[in-house]
Amino acid sequence: MTTLDRTSRHPGYWQSAWPVECGGNRRQKAAAGRLDASTGKPTVTTVRNGRWNVMAVEREPSQWYVGGTMAAFSGPPPFGWVQRIDLETLEPLATSPELPCGEHVWCGSILVHADGSILSVNGSYLHRLDPDDLSVLVERRLPVDRSHNGLLVLSDGSLITKDLRLEGQGGTTITRLAPGTFEQIGEPLVLAEGSMGRIAADLSDDGTEHVYVPGTEHLWRLVIGDDDLVVDDSWFPRYRSGGGPQGLAWDSCLSGGACWVMDCGDVESVRAIHQTEPNGRWKRPPDLSWRRPTPWTGPLRLLRISLEDSTDIRTVAPFGTPGGGIIAPPIHIPGSDATPGIAIAWDSVNGGLAGVNDITLEPLWHLEVRPTMQPVVFPESGEMIINDFTLDGTDDLVVVDVTTGNLLDRVGTGSKLANGMFLSACGNRDVLYCSTLTVSRISWS
Repeated sequence: MTTLDRTSRHPGYWQSAWPVECGGNRRQKAAAGRLDASTGKPTVTTVRNGRWNVMAVEREPSQWYVGGTMAAFSGPPPFGWVQRIDLETLEPLATSPELPCGEHVWCGSILVHADGSILSVNGSYLHRLDPDDLSVLVERRLPVDRSHNGLLVLSDGSLITKDLRLEGQGGTTITRLAPGTFEQIGEPLVLAEGSMGRIAADLSDDGTEHVYVPGTEHLWRLVIGDDDLVVDDSWFPRYRSGGGPQGLAWDSCLSGGACWVMDCGDVESVRAIHQTEPNGRWKRPPDLSWRRPTPWTGPLRLLRISLEDSTDIRTVAPFGTPGGGIIAPPIHIPGSDATPGIAIAWDSVNGGLAGVNDITLEPLWHLEVRPTMQPVVFPESGEMIINDFTLDGTDDLVVVDVTTGNLLDRVGTGSKLANGMFLSACGNRDVLYCSTLTVSRISWS
């Protein structure tokens, strides 16, 4: 079975519990310990900083960083940024300079490298920052002048990132860079398809390392060599047909011996941003709401693809509603010898959250909420925390029992926007919430 991110620290990262988005390269989004929200009282701290807050990562227990974009769809150019924050007040203790992004407007990514530095990818630029004052140590313009989506560290400390391309926009370029200097390792690998979703990676016990890339029709697996990236021809599953009734996949989750993805992710706002040059820049921006009707007719699907046999592809449409859509990937909680695991999917456009038996793919429960963001799951207490963008236009956080679907708690964040960004587990029955204009910390005591 697939190694658990939360129990196996990766050698490429600073040895914290949450040094990278989703808590690890396999994107399991699972935290150690228990939340026990139903037995606690939530306390909410919210700061409205006027920034596009994307994600939070941890270096030391008292060192948390928030990164994102100063979105500017028109007017003055956009830029990336990182802040070191006080975990109690959420106020910035240090702020990076304005980080060039090639004028691309997209969410980017931050992480804490094993060397202690903070890395940020935003648009077409990669930066290495001092962990204390967030001054720029290294700046690198990436070889492809488009927005880049995701950044991971491999076991040797090298970095891997990719540009974002939709269907019909040519092949996505995967770039690998040396730690510290950002010198390019080998030639960038150009796939035969575009790729929208972020990359995931798996490190086996024998040292074999794979990177998983969601393409426009296939899932791609790359084998990591000493100085090259090689497409694994033995694992090449097709998850959709071009121009078919479903849209593109976002990120995958590697868990329980399978690659889990949801399709129908390239909603109209994502298409609009990435059909302009620079990405997301206009004289007069269009309507960029993710709630607009989708450009396809099919229902959203959850797919389970075996990591051993790429012909073993199983799908379920948990909601069955035409025109489903998402702006975040699924989660999977492995079971035991006696009980099956549970995969959880949602439909951001039509609404709905569902738990699914990971063997039969039979829907087990359904909850009427409208999630949009990257959740956090607490397997030890059987809880998941995710957002619910309500009909009243508020973005709440809800705690759900992953076995039954029962709603255990609901907490208001104070945010009026829900944009598919990340929750992070802080390790003390608390989470950090990132969205446009707002950062919140919710703690149960």
